[in-house]
Amino acid sequence: MATFQTQLPAIFGALADPTRLAVVEQLVAGPASVSELAQPFHMAGPSFLKHLKVLEDAGVIASEKRGRVRTVRLAPDALAWVEIWVKRHRRLWERRLDDLGTFLNEENEK
Repeated sequence: MATFQTQLPAIFGALADPTRLAVVEQLVAGPASVSELAQPFHMAGPSFLKHLKVLEDAGVIASEKRGRVRTVRLAPDALAWVEIWVKRHRRLWERRLDDLGTFLNEENEK
């Protein structure tokens, strides 16, 4: 079973590449075939399939083959890991910035 500490680095690693991030952005609109996803990119089919494999191995996407068409969709659980991480860090930084604001206000009043 995947844990926060093991899954998140793989997800961020997969999303760090501009091509893979663009694929995820395309999939926000809904599932698409591999050929639809590959269309905007000027690269060989095998190179594009490697990008999809990285995303699938990280759990960001899932694919299903029906006949000759492979359809790809987002795997929402993977993005939930990212959401948890962002929320956790956002709360921490908001608290730190609030503390800094309080400190600066107290210094200005002195």
